[in-house]
Amino acid sequence: MLLEVKNLYFNYQAEKPLFQNLNLNVDKGQIIALAGESGCGKSTLLSLIYGLMDWQSGEIIFDGQKLLGPKGNLVPGESQMKFVAQNYDLMPYGTVYDNVGKYISNIHLKAKKEKVEELLDIVGLSEFAQVIPKNLSGGQQQRVAIARALAILPKMLLLDEPFSNLDFSRKFELREKLFNYVRQNNMSLLVSTHNLEEVLPWADKIVVLQQGRLIQDDSPKETYENPYNDYVAKLLGEVNIFSDEERSQLNLSKRHYFPHQIRVAESGVEATVLESLFAGSHYRNNIAVNNKTIIVYSNQFLRGQIYIQF
Repeated sequence: MLLEVKNLYFNYQAEKPLFQNLNLNVDKGQIIALAGESGCGKSTLLSLIYGLMDWQSGEIIFDGQKLLGPKGNLVPGESQMKFVAQNYDLMPYGTVYDNVGKYISNIHLKAKKEKVEELLDIVGLSEFAQVIPKNLSGGQQQRVAIARALAILPKMLLLDEPFSNLDFSRKFELREKLFNYVRQNNMSLLVSTHNLEEVLPWADKIVVLQQGRLIQDDSPKETYENPYNDYVAKLLGEVNIFSDEERSQLNLSKRHYFPHQIRVAESGVEATVLESLFAGSHYRNNIAVNNKTIIVYSNQFLRGQIYIQF
């Protein structure tokens, strides 16, 4: 076990604690997606683990050592971790190359140059090596900060919403290279997100926070197939949610159905197509069934009366 969070209690205001008896474990080399909507405590938990904030009670144990938070370090932060928060903290007058190479020794300059170039390739910024941060977009600055954090091969990397400022195409490219680099170097990664679709293929485990409570801690497959509640299901993407009464009327086996899990068929439940829109790899259909509007994906344009199966 590389990281253990035991019975963590933390509050900003005495009358309203954010975390009460929070428990979390991360194994060496494990990629954990920390998911939840804005304000659920993701960024705060990462800050506590990294040692930027004090907690009231409980323990955080990293690599067998109890962490003490800011009161235990002259300079806040843990030496074997790297945390990329949403403020990036780049050297404003250093180039992208200087920022990425900040923690790499100058003793072997050729090796340093090769390492910086490798990291810039991973984050897709090779052509921006001599640019200073103020001339970069927010998403580009974010990628510089990620490359800098990877430079010293920390035992654990903490990333706070690392894909939030990226263009769609850049997001795919960075995810693939970043997660592969983490795997190849046996780093542990705790990455926060409010959109689980962004990290689902690469995560070993999904941890979901809701208003400071850890409500689900499962494999990606288990989380997707059996979301704990409506809140978790919505983090996984577009979803149809059925009440107990609607489940009974339609004879459904579960509460949550993603649009691709409902099929257009030759027979089944009669439904009316309200709208059918081309969405690239599929058509996104608004369909009325028993006075309820649901979303169904199909391979072709739909109209009129159809049958669906759950």
